[in-house]
Amino acid sequence: MTYIKDIINFTETFAPLSSAIEYDNAGLLVGSAQKPVTKAVVALDITDAVIDEAAENGAELIISHHPVIFNPIKSVSDEDVVYKLAQKNISALCLHTNLDISPIFGVNTCLAKAVGIKGGSFLEGECLYIGELSEAVTNEEFAALVKTALNCKGLRYTLAKKRVKRAAVCSGSGGDYVYLAKEQGADVLLTGEIKHHEILDAVKLDVAVVDAGHFKTEDVVIPPLCKKLKAQFKDVAFIRSEKCTDTVEYL
Repeated sequence: MTYIKDIINFTETFAPLSSAIEYDNAGLLVGSAQKPVTKAVVALDITDAVIDEAAENGAELIISHHPVIFNPIKSVSDEDVVYKLAQKNISALCLHTNLDISPIFGVNTCLAKAVGIKGGSFLEGECLYIGELSEAVTNEEFAALVKTALNCKGLRYTLAKKRVKRAAVCSGSGGDYVYLAKEQGADVLLTGEIKHHEILDAVKLDVAVVDAGHFKTEDVVIPPLCKKLKAQFKDVAFIRSEKCTDTVEYL
């Protein structure tokens, strides 16, 4: 029999909670570590639809990337996901920045691998992961590669004067890393969100940018995380959520 504490202990081997950034709220946020688990849904976010999906599958646990509780809670109503989790007796284990910056297995390492970036590493104390492509490509070719690899309906990218070889990666909201990417000699920054002024600065710095969306740059970790958990716990069914989407449509 596998218990939630066993899953927590396993995730500590590659994404220890002690490595989470100070402002974060990762870990077991709803439920008891002593609870047995036979089924778990794995999703980027815990939404009403994901909770319903877990209940329909008879899952005792949801493992998510984004914390279901981030800011202090002053009240809980029957419309809140925390209430619904407790009501349906479903626990929530959230692996956030500790999974982002894991050099062993994490969001950024999975993102880099998916788009063909090799030999990478994190800058000390930062969420920026830097590696290289096997060969230099044009900005357009790299953007197209990312679009295919992440199954994006669309993405934003900018042009730089040089081809792309050395690549910086920061999943989710990492546009402010464009300056550090330049300092580290990166030809391109792949991220999920970047502000307008950061794009203008990137053009001036001659650093190409690929903005593939917050969801797509982080959801890339979910399939390999399911696979990793399944290999460790043979008696637990880890189900990749089909209800967790970014809800975004493109014209």
